Amino acid sequence: MHLCTYTHHDQTAAGLVVGTRVLNLSQALGGALSAHQPMIDVIAQWATLQPQLAAWREAMLAEDDAVPAGLNPAWVLPLDAVHLLAPVPRPGKTLAIGLNYLEHVNEQIIGEVRTPPEHQIWFPKLANAIHAPFDPIVLPRISQMTDYEAEMVAIIGQRCRHVPAERAHEVVFGYAVGNDVSVRDIQKRTSQWTLGKSFDTHAPYGPWITTADEVADPHALAIQCWVNGELRQSSHTSLMIHNLWSQIAQLTQVMTLEPGDVIFTGTCAGVGAAFTPPKFLRHGDTVRVEIEGLGAIVARCEDEEEAA
Repeated sequence: MHLCTYTHHDQTAAGLVVGTRVLNLSQALGGALSAHQPMIDVIAQWATLQPQLAAWREAMLAEDDAVPAGLNPAWVLPLDAVHLLAPVPRPGKTLAIGLNYLEHVNEQIIGEVRTPPEHQIWFPKLANAIHAPFDPIVLPRISQMTDYEAEMVAIIGQRCRHVPAERAHEVVFGYAVGNDVSVRDIQKRTSQWTLGKSFDTHAPYGPWITTADEVADPHALAIQCWVNGELRQSSHTSLMIHNLWSQIAQLTQVMTLEPGDVIFTGTCAGVGAAFTPPKFLRHGDTVRVEIEGLGAIVARCEDEEEAA
């Protein structure tokens, strides 16, 4: 299934996406979801809710204009009539792994020659960076080195700690498309990458969560990124140095993961900083990231406004 969070007439709701339509789950589920974080409620209650949502999905698939029996037709909207947000707009944690594709490790970024890291490199993308899948990316005033990074995103489905790699698939709720936007000069000032990775709008992902049952193998997906129609990144999730299962195993040795936590799983070669000369993002550029079976996110880049 495809699950989204959206706004319509200034109301935020969790939605079930079926083709070109979306069912308002916040209304259809009759108060089971909170107004504040409805998608986290869907994830946390998935074992109970999944059969009902599957039945509604089948009813909507049966006919293009069908509305599941017992539901108000007003709860089904055209997908293009709503404003999609990040599927979990404010995750408890958003964690990203660096240097996780060998081809990306080997490309020189701002003159730096690197070797594969001995251990997994993790950094947070803070809450202010989380961003809608089709909203503009803001290019900050303090830098001319904003870059793109196409990444598969995983959403955690249950509270977990000390998860062995062979069972890590059990705690993944679903997958999405992400862009780990990075401000290179700020990122490289220190050994800690948090500031360079956490500018406002710099963690767009979506367009929805594709539930894990619909992804046979998250390590068998093509991943691509275009800037202004030019293919910049083209790779495959099978080429991760540390696959998602080992990532979860490592993280849960350190911390408890919760429903709705988000993991950016690393980017491949072709980032703007690796070109000669570099191809950093500029006002008016359009960035499209697409992952096989998960959909695509698209953003126009806009300079930060001068007003504080």
